[in-house]
Amino acid sequence: MLVSWGMSPATADELDHFIALAVLILLALLADMVCRHIVLKGVAKLVKKTKATWDDVVFDHKVMIRLSHIVAPLVIYLFIPVAFADTGDETIELIQRVCYVLIVLSCLFFGHAFLNAVYSVYNEKVRFRNKPLKSILQTIQVAMWFIGGIVILGKLIGQDPLTLLAGLGAVATVLMLVFKDSIVGFVSGVQLSANDMLKVGDWIKMPKYDADGIVIEVSLATVKVRNWDNTVTTVPPYALVSESFQNWNAMRESGGRRVRRAIYIDMDSIRLCTPSMMERFRKIGLLHGFMEKVDRAGGNNGYDDKDLLDGHSLTNLGVFRAYVEAYLKSLPVVNQELHCMVRHLQPTEHGLPLELYFFSKVKDWIPYEGVQADVLDYVLAALPEFGLRVFQSPTGADVRDVLSSHT
Repeated sequence: MLVSWGMSPATADELDHFIALAVLILLALLADMVCRHIVLKGVAKLVKKTKATWDDVVFDHKVMIRLSHIVAPLVIYLFIPVAFADTGDETIELIQRVCYVLIVLSCLFFGHAFLNAVYSVYNEKVRFRNKPLKSILQTIQVAMWFIGGIVILGKLIGQDPLTLLAGLGAVATVLMLVFKDSIVGFVSGVQLSANDMLKVGDWIKMPKYDADGIVIEVSLATVKVRNWDNTVTTVPPYALVSESFQNWNAMRESGGRRVRRAIYIDMDSIRLCTPSMMERFRKIGLLHGFMEKVDRAGGNNGYDDKDLLDGHSLTNLGVFRAYVEAYLKSLPVVNQELHCMVRHLQPTEHGLPLELYFFSKVKDWIPYEGVQADVLDYVLAALPEFGLRVFQSPTGADVRDVLSSHT
């Protein structure tokens, strides 16, 4: 038709091809618009009507919009042979190669976004929180992009992707070196999960890396720990497998958090109980059970009797130990099903350590510190009632008091 208008055949063919290409591009753009504004909106409406929440994430607009990018190059790829039927195969093959690359890239971007959406869904589920989902996600994404790159390269150079993959055997060593950290990190992540050693939300302590806080992310290459001072420490996953670290999660899931604090008693203040002391101790409510046991053993007159409780003379420290133990057992915050005791440690030059050993039902850091502080405050305040003193090293004020008393 164009030739009849006075154009040369070559010019007419070129103009025909240009018009055909323009029509094909417009058709591809129209298909893309239909997919975005009609199909995707229809899918979004259907998703909102369902009760499930996972489809809201998986079929999110940001995910599906990447899938729609496949439409335009796919239309051109399929219809370019029709539009350029009278041209050489080289032109059609070149355009199809470009479209093929765009289709593969669109699929890769869609797969990347889709995997991220799936990860966000399963990462919220409690039963999957101790699984190395981030490591698995990153491994799949790396493998997907690697295979996609091979497919694109094979298409551009005209080689079969499978043949190209088989020919990469010689490069396998180099690839292992390049992705060494990722491979080791993935294997370590699987080991951490399989042995239930670590998961997001655990409180871990690893002094070598200055890590002491909550695990906020377990990825292919790093484990991120938010420390108590709000700094973030990154630890290689393989270090958590090959080296020792402390995980406090078992304590959180147990019945209590241990309190182990010692008070140093001045040994000069320890003495045998006198009858007046015994009478005073009988009036203390927490000691009623203990003093009744003493009386039944015949120890109701202080150190004048030689056969007291269990054949031993009572001391003010012994009664104080019984008092503190009864006090701990009376506290609702103390787990009575776990160990609860008050014991002596090895005497030192700083006095006799009296250790309080019990488990607090409150395990969160700040309330826990408050519990043990309250207990220690009370015990220290009760010491003088039993004639006991806390050992303190002499200070400058003590020396001045001694000097002033001799002047």
